[in-house]
Amino acid sequence: MRAIRRFTVRPVLPDALAPLADLALNLRWCWHPETQELFNGVDPDLWASSGGDPIRLLSEVSADRLQRLAKDRKFVKNLQLINADLADYMSADQWYQEYASGNASAPKGIGYFSSEFGITAVLPQYSGGLGILAGDHLKSASDLGVPIIGVGLLYRQGYFKQSLNGAGWQQERYPLIDPNSLPLSLLHEDTDEGAVPVRIEVPLAGRTLHAQVWLAQVGRVPLLLLDSDVEQNQGAEREVTDRLYGGGVDHRLAQELLLGVGGVRAIREYCRITGHPEPEVFHMNEGHAGFLGLERIREYMEDGADFDTALEHTRAGTVFTTHTPVPAGIDRFDKHLVFDHFNGFGALPIDRVLQLGAEDYEGGDPEKFNMAVMGFRLGQRANGVSQLHGEVSREMFHGLWKSFDTGEVPITSITNGVHHQTWVHPELLELLESPRGNTDTVIDGYDWAGLKRVDPATIWALKRRMRTDLIAMTRARLTESCHNRGISADWVGGVLSPDVITFGFARRVPSYKRLTLMLRDPARLKKLLTDPDRPIQIVIAGKSHPADEGGKALIQQMVQFADAEDVRHRIVFLPDYDIGMARPLYPGCDVWMNNPLRPYEACGTSGMKAALNGAANLSIRDGWWDEWYEPAFGWAIPSAEGIEDPEQRDDIEARALYDIIEDEIVERFYDVDANGLPQRWIQMMADTVAGLGPKVLASRMVRDYVTNLYAPAAASSQLVSDRPDSAKELAAWKARVRAAWPQVAVDHVESLTGDAVEVGTDIQVSALVRLGSLSPDDIEVQLVAGRVDAEDNLHETHSYPFPSGEDVDGSGLRRYEGVVAADRTGSIGYTVRVVPSHPDLASVAEMGLAALPSDLPQPPSA
Repeated sequence: MRAIRRFTVRPVLPDALAPLADLALNLRWCWHPETQELFNGVDPDLWASSGGDPIRLLSEVSADRLQRLAKDRKFVKNLQLINADLADYMSADQWYQEYASGNASAPKGIGYFSSEFGITAVLPQYSGGLGILAGDHLKSASDLGVPIIGVGLLYRQGYFKQSLNGAGWQQERYPLIDPNSLPLSLLHEDTDEGAVPVRIEVPLAGRTLHAQVWLAQVGRVPLLLLDSDVEQNQGAEREVTDRLYGGGVDHRLAQELLLGVGGVRAIREYCRITGHPEPEVFHMNEGHAGFLGLERIREYMEDGADFDTALEHTRAGTVFTTHTPVPAGIDRFDKHLVFDHFNGFGALPIDRVLQLGAEDYEGGDPEKFNMAVMGFRLGQRANGVSQLHGEVSREMFHGLWKSFDTGEVPITSITNGVHHQTWVHPELLELLESPRGNTDTVIDGYDWAGLKRVDPATIWALKRRMRTDLIAMTRARLTESCHNRGISADWVGGVLSPDVITFGFARRVPSYKRLTLMLRDPARLKKLLTDPDRPIQIVIAGKSHPADEGGKALIQQMVQFADAEDVRHRIVFLPDYDIGMARPLYPGCDVWMNNPLRPYEACGTSGMKAALNGAANLSIRDGWWDEWYEPAFGWAIPSAEGIEDPEQRDDIEARALYDIIEDEIVERFYDVDANGLPQRWIQMMADTVAGLGPKVLASRMVRDYVTNLYAPAAASSQLVSDRPDSAKELAAWKARVRAAWPQVAVDHVESLTGDAVEVGTDIQVSALVRLGSLSPDDIEVQLVAGRVDAEDNLHETHSYPFPSGEDVDGSGLRRYEGVVAADRTGSIGYTVRVVPSHPDLASVAEMGLAALPSDLPQPPSA
């Protein structure tokens, strides 16, 4: 018989142990070793069998054990100290409080929206890198005291649990998740009738979608998770939050509507109930959350603003982060579906809503509504997640700003980072721990150059223990996998060795990440794995989206290779990659592999986690590795981007991969001194932690978001709030400029300088510009100079404003004259353009308008 309803029965804690409940509900425990040790002390066996889940621990521990602990003065004293430490952590001034005290534009509140959050394996609300990044963002924001409110969805079946069948084919399971058994609490409001759960309502194509709000406390940061599994919903509405990235297009659209529109409404309720400051900045972490902008426009229009004014209000305080390096990764919906959901959404005119996501550029599909395009149009500030990804994004979305050079597309970059207290091995952190401010290399209380002052034997002994931990986890999971597959596990006890160089490869499995590149020459890989003197071993993990048959085939190919008796002790594929697997995986590896097709890796934070644990990276120069690669930190696999044949390209890059392993990596690792220590390898470990540590921290990333995006967005938002008419004035000005722009023209350009000049020569340029009905204050005339290619296209451009022009005999023309210095040799060129100019514009390209010379001679070059 099956139960029709489930209850979670929690014990009544003795008064002396009451703080355990509060500690369990604050997710700081997942990155705070002292709290984890405290829970382990409640019942070590139960803590281990629960997978480090304090809620499950407290629900299953015996009453007798609790009574004994309540009388254990040492345990109770430790509990009181850790509870007091949490209270201090929650209230003490951190970096942000000092920053905000000297910065009037520092936002008092920030809403951070993401479709997934990877905080702990206990809360399975993530699929991969996007969710882990979002979780690390919240953790670091908490550590720094940044006033963020996270917003997501609570998926009752998570992403999926991965297993393998006998043939190595991926299988998916969707076990139900009981929120009452998780470190969550329902958001309630106290009323005369008692505590009442908060409910959010969202219109859904003529119906009403209801959701309750679960609260996960991530240190100082509240995370609101919306859940549609409530009695007010029926049928499909109740299943909206069933699975992460599950269902068809209609289902996905309903999820994103709940996340965006419902998320804003949930924040409003949370702030009203708790008194938390309302967000001045709303951050869309990928396009899934884009509909939050429509809800904010609706709010402003409800207060009396017209659509254009409400749009300017919304844009001022919105930040959009794109993580997508390939067009296929962008959510796109048929326009009619969006029409059905937003026709009659408040006072928003549906044609203007559809324009926000319209692919109205060359190569776009006029029948599609593009969530990333909407994100850029609703966010006055946008960024990619590494410098290279910023460049890729400016190329991908250049059509939105086609009148500008790709380098001027207003998409900046903030390189991702990882939360060190989550991902660095605790013993390694102890070696790096240092009094705050002790040296110039101390950041967040850790001296990242600290390994340089540690005895090499100590470092090497620790690394061996890390490998041993990884091997223990690998054998346990591999045994379970063998049982699930129906094959013998008798051989698993001999898998991997703590004295063999260990490579790691773990990530999602789309084709561009090339899981099977290492299998291009199976015989050569087998030789590396089974070398009698200097073998290598590889631990591999990763999930393919359930609908990606090609990705599943790649996994099967890898599993079948690893099943072979002659190599299975040296290469393993572990199913169900999650945070619980990742935490021992990164420290246990000596080399982290990453071989995507460049430039399709947006960032690749797994290599950062490995580097913080002293692992070298062996990677294509893509994502963050392109930005911070140095030979002291690992090896760069040459990228054969000029080869059009994908098979030939894979062959070339695979050969380079094998060559580096054979000729450089293996030789260095096994080059030991008389004491058995690989001194050059240990030096690389110390150099990697010292050189990359400060760069790859999520605390650095969050500080960058605060100073480069959040504070400027808050300043714009505050300006609009302080000057209520400014948004309306800006909207009216934009409308007037757009209407008049067809009459703006550059009629004539000439130079008084010859075509060949010497370095240092000033090139004098004169232009006649027609402004139509616009005034000189509405525009800026710019001289744009840069290098020119064979087709006279400008690259590496710089713009130089012309001084104020003068009327030309009442002809409707204005003459502008300026100078550009020939400050470098080679072919340089210039052009003249007219762009809108207003003090409230965030960038010269914000409106996407530029008037360039037409039917004029090609720009002179010098």
